[in-house]
Amino acid sequence: MLRIEVVYCPASGPADPTSLELPAGSTLADALQASGVLARHGLASAPLPLLGIWARVAAPDTLLRDRDRVEVYRPLAADPKQARRQRVRRR
Repeated sequence: MLRIEVVYCPASGPADPTSLELPAGSTLADALQASGVLARHGLASAPLPLLGIWARVAAPDTLLRDRDRVEVYRPLAADPKQARRQRVRRR
């Protein structure tokens, strides 16, 4: 059995972690489905969000290892480069 943690942060602030035990050979998509994170946050009907394992982007068919941390990334609210330019202009 693999011990996996699936984490989603719907906004800046506290995250929504879910701990799971999955059989060996499970994929990132399996962990996402078993966690129920997408359904809890209303993302089930939307296209699959960007996913990663330990802060590295990964495909849904990536095999998991014991103690992996699956992360569901939300889209950026603003382009970081443009936001920085706007902050500099305001100063």
